[in-house]
Amino acid sequence: MTNIDTTRQPNPSITGGAGGGSKMKNLIVRTLTGIIFIVVMIGGILYSPLTTALLFALITVLSAWEFTGIMNRQEDVELNRFITTVAALMLYLGFFGYTMAISPTLAFLPWLVSMVYLMIAELYLQRQRPIVNWALTMMAQLYIALPFGLLCILRTGSDLELYQLLHGDGAIAVLAIFVFLWCSDTGAYCTGSLIGRHKLFPRISPAKSWEGSLGGAVAALAASQVFNYYAPVFNPLEWAIFAIVVVFFGTWGDLIESLLKRQIGIKDSGNILPGHGGMLDRFDSSLLAIPAVFIYLCTLAVL
Repeated sequence: MTNIDTTRQPNPSITGGAGGGSKMKNLIVRTLTGIIFIVVMIGGILYSPLTTALLFALITVLSAWEFTGIMNRQEDVELNRFITTVAALMLYLGFFGYTMAISPTLAFLPWLVSMVYLMIAELYLQRQRPIVNWALTMMAQLYIALPFGLLCILRTGSDLELYQLLHGDGAIAVLAIFVFLWCSDTGAYCTGSLIGRHKLFPRISPAKSWEGSLGGAVAALAASQVFNYYAPVFNPLEWAIFAIVVVFFGTWGDLIESLLKRQIGIKDSGNILPGHGGMLDRFDSSLLAIPAVFIYLCTLAVL
C-alpha cells in the first residue's frame, strides 16, 4: 500500500508573494515615518528657539515615559512613572527657563520639588528595592532630560561664549548633531550590509561591524564639509572633529541602549514610530552625543 503524504505544502509563489508584499508594506511605512520624522525635526530646530523647545519637550516626555515603562518590567522595580516623567519635563523646562531668562534662579525649583517627593515617598511605600527605584528615577533625569536640556543652551545662545562661537546661530549646531547621526547610521548600515565582516561589539550588538562604523564615520565627515560650505560657523577641521565626536559618542550611546534592552529582554524600546520602534530607539545615539558635543563646543569657546 502506497503511503500518501497528507501534509499540505505551501505554494512557493503565493507565500513568496505574500512575504514580499509584507516587506514592501513595511518598507513603505518605515520610509514615510522616516521622512515625516526628519521634516518635523529639521523644521522644529530651524524655525525658532520656541519650536525647538516645544519639540524637545515632547521628545523628553515621550522618552522618559518609555524609559520608566521599560524599567518597570523588571522584577521588584516600581517607578512612579507619571511623576518621574513630569520630573524629567521639569528639568528640561528648567534649562529652557534658565536660557530664556524666565526666572532663572527659580527655573529648577519644580524639578527639585518633584525629586524630593520621589525620594521621600520611598520611605513610606515599603517597596522591595527602594535604592534601585531611586537610582533609576535619577537615571531618567540624567540619561534623558539633561542631554535635551543642553540643547536649549546651544539653540538659544544664552551662554555668551557659546553665542560668540556659534555667531548667534545655535540652530546650526543642534541640527548638525542630528544630521551627522543620520548620515552615520545610513553609512554604517549600507557599508556594514555590503562588506561588514568584523564584529564591533558582538556581546551587545551582533549586527554592528567595524566596517560599518568606518563607513558611518566617512559619511558623517562628508556631511561635515557640506556644513562647512553652507554654514561656515567653524573651520573645516573643527567641523570634522565635530562629526567625529558625534560618531564616536553616538555609537556608544547606541550600544548603551542595546545593553539596556538586552538586560530587560526586549527588541525595541517601544512602537510609537511605525517601522522605527520607540523614542529611545531613535534618540539613543543623541543621548550621549549631545553632552559630548556640548563639552567639545565649550572647549572651543574658551580656547
